Amino acid sequence: KGSGGLFSITVNPYTCKGCMMCVEVCDDLALEAERQTEEMSTRLRADWDFWQKLPSTSEQFSRIDDLDEKIGALETLLLDKHNYNSMVCGDGACLGCGEKAVIHLFTSTVTALIQPRVKKQIEHLDGLISKLEQHIKLKLADGVDLSDTGVINAAVNESEDHDLTLAELSGKLDEKSTDTVLDREWLKWSTDLLDTLRDLKWRYLEGPTGRGRREMGVINATGCTSVWGSTYPYNPYPFPWTSHLFQDSPSVAMGIFEGHMAKMAEGFKAVRMAELELAGKYNPAEHDDFFRRFGWKQFSDEEWHLCPPVVSIGGDGAMYDIGFQNLSRAMASGMPIKVLVVDTQVYSNTGGQACTSGFISQVADMSPYGQAWHGKEEKRKEMSLIGISHRTSYILQGSLHNPTHLIEGYIDGLNSRNPALFNIYSVCPPEHGVGDDMADKHSRLAVESRAYPLLKFDPDAGITLDECIDLEGNPQMDQDWPTYTIEYVDEKGKPGSMEVPLTFADFAAAEGRFRKHFRKAPRETWNDNMIPLHEFLDMDEDETEGNFPYIWATDDKNQLTRVMCSHEIVLSAKERREFWRQLKGVAGEMNKVDIDEVVSRTKNEMAGTLAATLLGLSGSGQAIDLTSSLTGGNGAAAPGSNGASAAGAPSDFEPVWIDTPECTTCDECTEINPKIFVYNADKLAEVADPTGGPFKDIVRAAEKCTAGCIHPGTPFNPNEKDVEKLIKRAEKFQ
Repeated sequence: KGSGGLFSITVNPYTCKGCMMCVEVCDDLALEAERQTEEMSTRLRADWDFWQKLPSTSEQFSRIDDLDEKIGALETLLLDKHNYNSMVCGDGACLGCGEKAVIHLFTSTVTALIQPRVKKQIEHLDGLISKLEQHIKLKLADGVDLSDTGVINAAVNESEDHDLTLAELSGKLDEKSTDTVLDREWLKWSTDLLDTLRDLKWRYLEGPTGRGRREMGVINATGCTSVWGSTYPYNPYPFPWTSHLFQDSPSVAMGIFEGHMAKMAEGFKAVRMAELELAGKYNPAEHDDFFRRFGWKQFSDEEWHLCPPVVSIGGDGAMYDIGFQNLSRAMASGMPIKVLVVDTQVYSNTGGQACTSGFISQVADMSPYGQAWHGKEEKRKEMSLIGISHRTSYILQGSLHNPTHLIEGYIDGLNSRNPALFNIYSVCPPEHGVGDDMADKHSRLAVESRAYPLLKFDPDAGITLDECIDLEGNPQMDQDWPTYTIEYVDEKGKPGSMEVPLTFADFAAAEGRFRKHFRKAPRETWNDNMIPLHEFLDMDEDETEGNFPYIWATDDKNQLTRVMCSHEIVLSAKERREFWRQLKGVAGEMNKVDIDEVVSRTKNEMAGTLAATLLGLSGSGQAIDLTSSLTGGNGAAAPGSNGASAAGAPSDFEPVWIDTPECTTCDECTEINPKIFVYNADKLAEVADPTGGPFKDIVRAAEKCTAGCIHPGTPFNPNEKDVEKLIKRAEKFQ
């Protein structure tokens, strides 16, 4: 519903399943749930038909400055109709399926990347075709003698009673040029080349299907994605799609990739030949052998980016388990296919059996909960680390709730000339035991509880692992567990709040697959032997004897309650903490110190101490003007930072500030860095600590801010990576 009729939102009545995930994500700001009636359905169909006829949203509203450089609010790429329709629905997915949302963002990203490149290529082809036509015409006329004006005038006079044709004129001019010889081989080669360029343009625009060259090709492993992706008579993908045996998807993708690249090479070869010919540089003796061997490894970056990716899609069963050897071979080969794994942590399609991607304590078929067996016992297989060990492939481990991190990873992996593995946490509501509208919320919990840390690995980023691995996006990386606030009502009815760690147990307690490992402790049973889980994990084994771990929660009256955790949950939480520490160790985050930032902070802290000393002297009667040192020399105070301090900041440092009354509570800035940005009592954003994170986070927050009310200021650390680029990006928001 629109406010004051300024805008309207409609829903596709033919595909909406009523899961209400969109309402949950929008936090009731734009959408609300209503009971379906025949009258409403009729109105929705009419609204949808009208929307279909509207043009796509203007680019000015996408808020993406450069998709390849990942600058801007990347998720707004879905505002473009062509990108949005990269999945046309009509599928058989379950209500609130996390797989569907993850794949839709992927196909939309591919489409958003490919289409502008195709448009540019078509323009280039138009120019080449026109120039080559003219080039051939001029070369054919090269042997005609235009110096005999008498012959030309005679030909013109003889045609006074009819139109003078080019054939008639050239015949008159060339009557005496019996020695003029046409290069038959060149003529055939050049006209064939012209036909090839025309055919290539046709294939981009129309092709055999009438829909032009498609953005990608999918090889789908058997599983949920192949079932809901091929529910007769529908297919949600508007591009080539095929399915094969459960385990074979990466291998089939490799074979299709070779054939696909051979076709792409023919097109690029024609373009290169035409460019050389028009530049007068084509030499058969020099170039023919090269073009006979021309393949995808010789493609330029621009040519590579024009290639629709060949994508293998499957679940954790197809990729982690039965098909792992095929996936490993694909990564080891260096062949740049792209593999998207929707990690549901169970074999969802066949009834929810346990698999190697699941957590300790997870209850599922083949890992039941009973007297002797309390769920899954094995540690989770970390496919992203296994992918990193191949040292050949771009690796992304991501989550639906972190769309910026997810789309950035998609872009880098798609643009990479290496294989790419996108390993994405995908909520399966029926098998995880969560509500149909909870995929986004539980994706967030998985990341924040260290159950599923965010991760990127780019083999081209450097030599050492810590140069190639990026853990950016994980909250409070210096801590084992991030903290969050529980708001509750005490026994006297007064509101209260408590800062507590968000552990793996807090994540698990919200899902049905772990429910048997928890029980509430009535208030009258509380005693000193109950230990908060995060403290229990730090205790030696002999200290835990006789003590019982718990986490805090609220009951249906919003009063605090203790939830007791099983031994298996303790093991699982300990294993997740251990993995988080291992991951930080591999990434070089455990003992990483930014020397430049430390030096900068130390210098400015010393300057602050000196200033305080001088102020003390001033108070003792000595007249000292500190205006220039404290205001940057112009006497003007820095823009307000909502009360935030910036101790140790450079003298010319301008802290980030927010037009707080303009805030729309969109959560963008607080999601990016909750140390810098917080909500006040009115749920409006303000700056908590302008030095609480890198300048990159501040700039990204400004780019994503829907109200445009964040003003980045200047970097606290002038030595931050890519700081000049960040300053340039920040200019438009100052």
